[in-house]
Amino acid sequence: MVKYNPKNWFGLIFHSYSRQVVKTLTPFLLIMVVYTALITFLIEDYFKLDFHSTTVVHSLLGIVLGLFLVFRVNSAYDRWYEGRKLWGLLLNNSRNLASKLNAMISQENEEDRKFFRELIPAFAFAMKDHLRKGVNIKYLKITDENIKKQLGEKEHIPNFITSLLYQKLNNLLLKSKLTPNQFLVLDKEMKEFSDILGGCERIKNTPIPYSYSMFIKKFIFTYTVTLPLAFISEFHYITIPIVIFVFFILVSVELIAEEIEEPFGGDTNDLPTQELADKIEKNVKELLD
Repeated sequence: MVKYNPKNWFGLIFHSYSRQVVKTLTPFLLIMVVYTALITFLIEDYFKLDFHSTTVVHSLLGIVLGLFLVFRVNSAYDRWYEGRKLWGLLLNNSRNLASKLNAMISQENEEDRKFFRELIPAFAFAMKDHLRKGVNIKYLKITDENIKKQLGEKEHIPNFITSLLYQKLNNLLLKSKLTPNQFLVLDKEMKEFSDILGGCERIKNTPIPYSYSMFIKKFIFTYTVTLPLAFISEFHYITIPIVIFVFFILVSVELIAEEIEEPFGGDTNDLPTQELADKIEKNVKELLD
């Protein structure tokens, strides 16, 4: 995620991210330059048509297109912000669980404390990778080879880690290292792990409806392709930079919406899940060391 000062106007205007967007759109901008220049040349110089255009239609369509883009960006941002809230909840939940375990498990019981010191952060790292391309067991900081072997045999790693945590808590209860009341107190945080994971999976696996995404792209394409006809008679060859500017703005908004609607990846504007997982690991180890 990009870290920036929202009050630094000059820095925001010339930020490198703008250059990345331009670089991404360069092939399409060149196509639009050639297309607009060709249309202008044919009408103005080649056929020398007495062409009288109007911007009324595009003005009305622009209002509709603007409403579509506003809804598109808001929908994408809602998904991004909900993902951030879920990861914030995971951070708080991990801290709460570690704090309670630190108070309930004796300092002399290093083996059990080590188990939770490793498995609670492992859930965060596993969930991060699960929401991307899949979990690689060797990157989880777990020293117990038996646990790593069990995880390697499972398809849904974060889900199995919560199962291991529950099993450990149940074993502590059976050995009278936890009281029934303490187990019930810890159950709230354990349930939150599954709820957070399910919420993130819902965001990842439920994209913007296909019909809406398809329609808005067709609308932008049709609007920009016909835009030269609205300006030629009044602006002549100045139509080229005008069309390119409008095309750049409209497509840039759609690109930003596409990027933030899937907040768990590695794009510039995606959530800092690696940073949050590292913070969870640091906080949990500090509490349970």
